[in-house]
Amino acid sequence: MQQTSVWTRWAPPATRNLIVINILLWLASLALLRHGIDLDSLFGLHYFAASDFRLYQLLTYGLLHSRAGLDHVLSNMFALWMFGSSIERLWGSKRFLIYYFVCGISAGLMQELSWLYELGDLSAYSGVATEQGVIPVASYMNQLITIGASGSVFGILLAFGVIFPNVRIYIYFLFPMKAKYFVLLYGLLELFLGVSNTGGSVAHFAHLGGMIGGLILILLWRKKGELPNDYYH
Repeated sequence: MQQTSVWTRWAPPATRNLIVINILLWLASLALLRHGIDLDSLFGLHYFAASDFRLYQLLTYGLLHSRAGLDHVLSNMFALWMFGSSIERLWGSKRFLIYYFVCGISAGLMQELSWLYELGDLSAYSGVATEQGVIPVASYMNQLITIGASGSVFGILLAFGVIFPNVRIYIYFLFPMKAKYFVLLYGLLELFLGVSNTGGSVAHFAHLGGMIGGLILILLWRKKGELPNDYYH
């Protein structure tokens, strides 16, 4: 009989590897910054009109997290493990990874649209007033950076609600709610926070973008007959 270790049982391979990569990159980001190398600036998602923008950032930004503390990376990785493990076991690692990164890219594109709507046309201005004073437009645009796996994680959350709609999720480990209602309320909350510009530096529209991208991909797979139209959970 083949035995599996605790290491291989706690999460399926793609979920496990994503968690390890994200945590290692968070540690590397802290270490390299001491040597003058800023991974956020190199691989975080910049505004598309900024000189520091690179197309590959739509993939890499989701592998980085805030260096201000552990809460950003740990909360995302906990949600990835909690919801992603079940989905990967059902879909398989390949389909799960495709879904994960498509959600991340769609979240990044939504963030770009949010920046475009918020900033408008800055070409007519020579500077932008900030808390640090008036800075050149080019410098200001390069300061706009988004990082984090939240877009992909929100897509995973959407998939969990679609596939396991009646599974109960315990909010703060105390209050039970069916997954379908939890996902709906979370989506509406992100929409409200995004429209009302509440939540400081949190990219609420990017979170919605991850959910929208995930829903579109699920519907496309179902239309092609690659996923069942309904599940038994």
